[in-house]
Amino acid sequence: MAVTMRDVAREAGVSPKTVSNVMNGYPYIRAETRTRVLAAIDALGYRMNLSARNLKSGRTGVIALAVPELTNPYFAELADAAIAAAGEHGLTVMIETTGADRERELTALARPRGHLVDGLLYSPLGLGPEDVDELNTSTPMVLLGERIFHGPVDHVMIDNVEGTKAVVRHLLDQGRRRIAVIGVRPGEKIGTAAIRYDAYAETLTEYGVPVPTELTVSGGSWHRSSGADAIAELLASGQRFDAVLALNDVLALGAIRALTARGIRIPDDVAVAGFDNIDEASYSTPTLTTVDPNRVHIARTAVELLVQRMAGDTSEHRELVAPYALHARESTVGAN
Repeated sequence: MAVTMRDVAREAGVSPKTVSNVMNGYPYIRAETRTRVLAAIDALGYRMNLSARNLKSGRTGVIALAVPELTNPYFAELADAAIAAAGEHGLTVMIETTGADRERELTALARPRGHLVDGLLYSPLGLGPEDVDELNTSTPMVLLGERIFHGPVDHVMIDNVEGTKAVVRHLLDQGRRRIAVIGVRPGEKIGTAAIRYDAYAETLTEYGVPVPTELTVSGGSWHRSSGADAIAELLASGQRFDAVLALNDVLALGAIRALTARGIRIPDDVAVAGFDNIDEASYSTPTLTTVDPNRVHIARTAVELLVQRMAGDTSEHRELVAPYALHARESTVGAN
C-alpha cells in the first residue's frame, strides 16, 4: 500500500497538518520538528501527489534561482547553498542563467512564472537603478547580490565595502604599499567592480598611501584567463608592485598561475588576495587569502524571506547585509 501523510505523521509523532505544513514550506515550524518530519518522509519513502496538491493549494513547491552564470564558482556554490536551504522547506529549485546581460535579465523578470514556480531568487548584474520598476512582478521575489535598487522587494547583500577594506588593510599591515588591483571595469558606477575598487582606494587613502592608478587593470569577464592576462599586462608595463588585489577569486587564481610561471614568488615577491572564498581557494598553491561573503547565510536568509513572502507576508521590504570574514592564507602570509 502507498505511504500516506498519516503514516508520516505517526512516524514523526506529529499531526498530519504539521506534515502538510512542512511539505508546503510553511515558515513558522521549529527546526527540530521539521527535521523529524523530513526524516520520517525519507524513512517511509513518502511521495506527495504534486498534481493534487497544486490543484488544491495553487502552489508548485518549486522556486526559481536566476544567476548570471554557473561557470563562475561563486554562483555555482551559491546555487548549491540555495538548493540546500530550499530543501529544508520542502522546496525544489529551478535554476536559470542570464549571462549578466541586461536584456536577458529583463526577459527573466517578464517571463510568466505563476504556473511554474512559487517564488524567485534573483541575482542581476546587468540591471541598473533605472530598471527598479521592473521588479514589480506578481511572483514573490528576493534579490541577491550587489545591485542596489532600494526597490519593492527584499534584498540580501554582500558586504562589499567592509569586506574589501578588510583585505586591503590586511595587505597594508603586511607592509605592502604598491597594491595592484585587477578586474576593474572602467565606466561602471554601481556594480561589484566599482564598489570594491572604491573601497580599495578609500582604504589606501586612509593609510596615507597614494592610489596607484597606473596599477589598475580592467578584467573583462572575471575568469582565470582574465587574471592571467592582467598580470601579463602589469609586468609588460614595467611598473613595480608588491601585491595584487583581485576583485574575485578566479581572477586571483589566474594571477597566481601567471606570476608563478614567471618565477615570481608568492608572497615573498608579490602577495595575492581575492574575494569570494570559493572552495578552490583553500586548495590552490599557495592557498588564497580571500574574503568570505558568507554564501550559506545569504542563501538561507534569502530563502527564509522568500518563504515568508510566499506565505503572504506583506510587511515592509528589507535590505540585509550578510556578515563577511577575512581568511588570511599562504598567498599573503606564507606557509606556516
